[in-house]
Amino acid sequence: MLLRNTRIRIGSMKICEHLLKATKIKSNNVRYLSLGMRNKKFNEPPSASDMARPGGIASMMRLPVIENTDELDACFIGIPIDIGTTNRSGTRFGPRYIRIESAIIRKYNSETGADPFSSLRVADVGDVKVNLYNLKACCDMIREKYKQIIKDGCIPLTLGGDHTISYPILQAMASKYGPVAMVHIDAHSDVGDAYSGEKITHGTPFRRAIEENLLDCKKVVQIGLRGSAGNAVNEHAYQIRKGFRVVTAKECWFKSMAPLMAEVRETIGDTPTYISFDIDGLDPCYAPGTGTPEIGGLTSFQGMEIIQGCRGLNIVGGDLVEVSPPYDTTGTTALTGANLLFEMLCVLPGVKYYD
Repeated sequence: MLLRNTRIRIGSMKICEHLLKATKIKSNNVRYLSLGMRNKKFNEPPSASDMARPGGIASMMRLPVIENTDELDACFIGIPIDIGTTNRSGTRFGPRYIRIESAIIRKYNSETGADPFSSLRVADVGDVKVNLYNLKACCDMIREKYKQIIKDGCIPLTLGGDHTISYPILQAMASKYGPVAMVHIDAHSDVGDAYSGEKITHGTPFRRAIEENLLDCKKVVQIGLRGSAGNAVNEHAYQIRKGFRVVTAKECWFKSMAPLMAEVRETIGDTPTYISFDIDGLDPCYAPGTGTPEIGGLTSFQGMEIIQGCRGLNIVGGDLVEVSPPYDTTGTTALTGANLLFEMLCVLPGVKYYD
């Protein structure tokens, strides 16, 4: 009898091999849950032959959904909030729709040659429990959850949610790694001091991060900043004074991002690095489903180039934020977000390449 998707609690590989032989269990469908040892078992997305793409649980790339990250190298995790927004809401539904659209993504990156699912133990660990009535309490919940995720080295890739979430995530990162470097793709700098008197919003996460020494400011690059009407004459003066490198969207028009990312890699070196990708960094023609769209943005392939250019960095986490499904009924924005998260997975430390 052929048993599939079976879980076995075992104490040794020898017993495991005996059981596999006796029961004819396919080894690629078994996750070993041994006590006191970390047996390598790679999860991978099922093919369309194994499960029709519209079928199965709506997890990221239809990966297994588990709660414990102790034996994972990386995980996808959602934070469904939009209570930090200043314009259009709806990003609380971002994680759900990104997962739905991710069903079409295959396990190999045919462009870069990345083979993440044969390199890292990856799963979807569901969503952070959040408080949609109290943003400060919500941030506290996010920070404590991420401290647990990263304590044993698991790298979280986050499905947002509005950009407020980067602040408590960076608090958790700094508690383990110290101030981190950051590659930030966005239409907006998100270093505002306060909105309507509130210090915690989706427009202030990196101001708080600077104030709390969560970032290695001389190793932060912001790419894609723009806006036809700014809030100040020199809107980026604050973070430039702190050491950020700002690359406006206009500086990126009609260019490959590869030369820029070569410079970024040289600047950051082996410093633990966080990637934060606001989907509104892309032009609305590529990603209309977002809360604060700005014309004149990056192309989708420039977004891919930026993430692919992070290969070789010591990446400790990343997020894809501000996908607001109600403003894009075609699902294109969520699909783009899902693919960019896959690109992040493909540049994590330890990923093997078959080219």
